[in-house]
Amino acid sequence: MKYDNEIKRICIYGTGGVGGFFGGKMANESEIFKELEIYFIARGDHLHKIQERGLILNTVQEKEIICKPTDALKNYNEIPAPDLVLICVKGYDLDAAVDKISGNIKDDTIIIPLLNGVDIYNRIRKKLQAGIILPACVYVGTYIEKPGVVTQTGGEGKIIMGKDPNYPLFVPNSIIDLFNNLNIDHEWVGDSFPAIWEKYIFIAPFGLVSAAYDKSLGELMANSKLREQVQKIMEEIVSIAVFEGVKLKETIIEESLEKANNFPYETTTSYHKDIEKGKKNEGDLFGGTIIRLGKKYNIPTPVTEKLDAIIQNKLEEI
Repeated sequence: MKYDNEIKRICIYGTGGVGGFFGGKMANESEIFKELEIYFIARGDHLHKIQERGLILNTVQEKEIICKPTDALKNYNEIPAPDLVLICVKGYDLDAAVDKISGNIKDDTIIIPLLNGVDIYNRIRKKLQAGIILPACVYVGTYIEKPGVVTQTGGEGKIIMGKDPNYPLFVPNSIIDLFNNLNIDHEWVGDSFPAIWEKYIFIAPFGLVSAAYDKSLGELMANSKLREQVQKIMEEIVSIAVFEGVKLKETIIEESLEKANNFPYETTTSYHKDIEKGKKNEGDLFGGTIIRLGKKYNIPTPVTEKLDAIIQNKLEEI
């Protein structure tokens, strides 16, 4: 097994908001590095527009960047086995994406999942025997503005990543050099699980409470009873993290609550928006994961269970 790969062929699996942001930046910068091959996996009208004219990326620094990959396709198996795969799908599409990837990677292909959730590494590793999976989290706000156009609304546009527990001797020089060359903001932390859980402790409670009660972040923070429910879910997650062996700061709950004050009053969560529209949603990422891990470690999760039930009832009524 090589522990420091040369990266020449890159696949962005899921070129939506997150994948479009990082894949677009890579494709734009790769014009300087002609030896790189960058493939976008997308679907529908979004894919067709990318095939016609490239991906248009609007960042907070620069507008209308036209990003042209080596190729944009629907079928992952049509590309040669990549050296690097960024998985940028929603949680409900993860299993299907990994099944596709599993038949077309090398033993030393680097896989970086850029989706929310504290059990993403384990879910991927259960399905993949090959590949080096770098647990990661990402801080960026993006969305598909219209087919072929991805717009950044905020966030640092940063990837935090760490070692695959199965490959502790992996040397990250190649991925760090690649991201440096392509101007991808990143941080290598060795053990990335604390960063992954820290983000989750913020997004999951606010996602659940906002979706259950149809409230913005500002409304949640202004209502003592709703704020208390957010805090209780944070406490449930921290209790689970202890059993998962994840070391978090003692002040993590206070700091996570305070983060909400950094957003405009009317800001809501993507989970809330999806529930409100009756769309396919990431309920398993939020309530599902907390309840499942709580049962695994015999940790009560009454607030999460209550809100998850409220949300499920709302969906049945839509």
